[in-house]
Amino acid sequence: MGDPRQIFEEGVQEEKGENARLSAFVGAIAVGDLVKSTLGPKGMDKILQSASTGEIQVTNDGATILKSIALDNAAAKVLVNISKVQDDEVGDGTTSVTVLAAELLREAEKLIDQKIHPQVIIDGYRIASQTALKTLEKAAVDHSSNPAAFREDLVSIAKTTLSSKVLNQDRDHFSELAVDAILRLKGNPNLSNIQIIKKPGGKLIDSYLDEGFILDKKIGVNQPKRLEKAKILVANTAMDTDKIKIFGARVRVDGTGKLAELEKAEKEKMRAKVEKIKAHGINCFVNRQLIYNWPEQLFAEAGIMAIEHADFDGIERLALVTGGEIASTFDHPESVKLGECDLIEEVIIGEDTLIKFSGVAAGEACTIVLRGATSQLLEEAERSLHDALAVLSQTVIETRTVLGGGCSEMLMANAVDNAARNTAGKKAIAVESFAKALRQIPTILADNAGLDASDLVTKLRSAIYSGMTSSGLDLATPGGKIADMRELGVIESYKLKRAVVTSASEAAEMLLRCDSIIKARPRPRERH
Repeated sequence: MGDPRQIFEEGVQEEKGENARLSAFVGAIAVGDLVKSTLGPKGMDKILQSASTGEIQVTNDGATILKSIALDNAAAKVLVNISKVQDDEVGDGTTSVTVLAAELLREAEKLIDQKIHPQVIIDGYRIASQTALKTLEKAAVDHSSNPAAFREDLVSIAKTTLSSKVLNQDRDHFSELAVDAILRLKGNPNLSNIQIIKKPGGKLIDSYLDEGFILDKKIGVNQPKRLEKAKILVANTAMDTDKIKIFGARVRVDGTGKLAELEKAEKEKMRAKVEKIKAHGINCFVNRQLIYNWPEQLFAEAGIMAIEHADFDGIERLALVTGGEIASTFDHPESVKLGECDLIEEVIIGEDTLIKFSGVAAGEACTIVLRGATSQLLEEAERSLHDALAVLSQTVIETRTVLGGGCSEMLMANAVDNAARNTAGKKAIAVESFAKALRQIPTILADNAGLDASDLVTKLRSAIYSGMTSSGLDLATPGGKIADMRELGVIESYKLKRAVVTSASEAAEMLLRCDSIIKARPRPRERH
C-alpha cells in the first residue's frame, strides 16, 4: 500500500507554504533579471539559438525573448504570459511589465521574511496600484484636438518606442514612416492594411513607405507587364487540371489515340473554366494556387494578367486592400466582388521583381519596404516597427500621452509614498514597497546605460518630489542628467503605461496568493 499518510499518487510532488512561495519568487525574479538588461534606450540585445535547428534570432523584444525560452518554473510562466498579453494588447512595453512584476515580487519576498502575511501585502499593493493609476491619469495630456501637435506627439511616441530597439540610429526616419502609415489608416486599428516586406541588401535607412500594395510575386509569361484601371479577380482555385487527378485512378486505353482524346477533353474543361473567369470582365487574375502553362497561355491570349501562387497572407490582404473578395467558383459572375486599382506594374527592389498595385480601393493601405544587411536584422527591424505601429494605432484611439524616461514611474512612486503615510497598520509597509518597485524602473534604465544609478535616481526623486513634474532621465548626454522630458520629446502612450502597471500588479498579486505548488505526474502511456 505504501505510506498511509500519502494522499497523492506516486510521482506527484507537492511544495507547501514557504517552499512554494520561495520557488514562485525565485522563478519570477530570475525572469525579471533575464530581460532587465534589454530595458530602455541603452538596453542590450539577446541572441536566441534554437537547440534543434540552430536557427538564431537577435532581439531585445521582451515578449519574443520570453516566448522562445522553455521554462519549467510555474511563476516564470505567469510572467511570460503577461508579457504576451501586453504584446497583443498594446504591442510594446513587454519588458517593462515583466520587470515591474518581478520587482514587486522581490519586494514582497522581503516583506514575507519580516513575517507579514501575504494577504496584507496584497491589500497594500491594491491601495498602491489604485493610487498610482490615478496619478498617471492626472499626469496624462491630450493633444488630439490640435492635429499638428498630435502628430508631433505621435512622432515622439514612435521615437521613444524605437529608441530601445535596433532602429535607434535611424529612428527619425522610421518614426516618420510609422506615423505616416498609421495616419493613413484614419483611426482604423486594423494593422493588416500595412504590409511589411523585408528585402535583404541596402542599409536600414534605405527603407521606405510605398503607397499601395506590393505583392512578392512575378507576372505570368507573355502577359502585359503594366495595367491601368485594373479589375482584379482574386481566386483560390485549381488551375492545373491538364492531368487526371483522381488519386489511385488507373486509366486503361486501347491506343494512343484514346489518350489524345482524354487530354483533349481535359483541355476543353480547362478552357471552359477560363471562359467562365473571363466572363467576369476582368483584366487581372490573381490565384493562390498554381496556374499551368495551358491556362496561362489562354489568359495571355485574352490579354489578362495572371499571377499565380500568391501566398495566402498576401492574397487575403490583396482582397482586403482592393476591396474584392476571394472567389473559388465562377458560375455567378454577378455575385463576385471584384477588386479594383488604378495601376499594376512591376517594380524592382534590390535584386527582385515585385508587383505593385497602386491607387487601391482602400486608400489607407500601404507597404513598408525594409532593407538591411542580414535577415536577422530585418526580422528585428520588423519586430521593432511592429511595436511602434501597434502603440501608435492604439494612441490614435486613446489619445492621451504621458512622459517617459522614468518620469511617470517616479510620479507614481511619489504619490504611492504619500498614500503610505495615510495608511494604517502593516499595510503601509506594503504600500511603500510598491513605490520602491516603481523606482526600480528608472534605476534599471540608468544601470543599463552604464551610469551611476543611485546618484541619478536620487536626483530625479528629489526633482519630482519638489514639484518639477516633467523631469526624467536624459541618458543620451555623457554621464546622464536630469532633464525636462517634454522638451526632449520623450513621450509614451498613456494606455501603454496604464497596461504595464495594472498587468504587473495583478500578476504579482496572483502569485502572492499561492501557497502550494502541486506537480502532477504525466499520464502513463498505455502499451498495446
